[in-house]
Amino acid sequence: MGRTKFSQHEIDIISMLLRKKNAGTRFQQKKIRHQLRVNFEFNISDFNIQGKAFGEEDLHDAIKRGAIQILDDATIASMKEKRARDRERDQALKEQEAIDNGAVDWKEVLKEWEAMH
Repeated sequence: MGRTKFSQHEIDIISMLLRKKNAGTRFQQKKIRHQLRVNFEFNISDFNIQGKAFGEEDLHDAIKRGAIQILDDATIASMKEKRARDRERDQALKEQEAIDNGAVDWKEVLKEWEAMH
């Protein structure tokens, strides 16, 4: 599940990308879907009917029905910062759990290797 809250600027860019996606080749569509997921955490599958192409009109329908909310830029920036902190915390916990279960601490190995060279 991706984000459901975006700034108006992000919605404008997502709209433009969706227009390009629906006019593009299969390869171009794949690249644009990747951009949407990576740059905006926007997953078409969160909002569309399976098997139906998702376009700009569908985006605006999702906004009208409340599935997507438009918030101010400052709120979105704050949300992104929190998500980044949460991801870092989760990654650190995951790494520590792996080490506790016997995995090699690659950061320590890297420090040792750099000290030797």
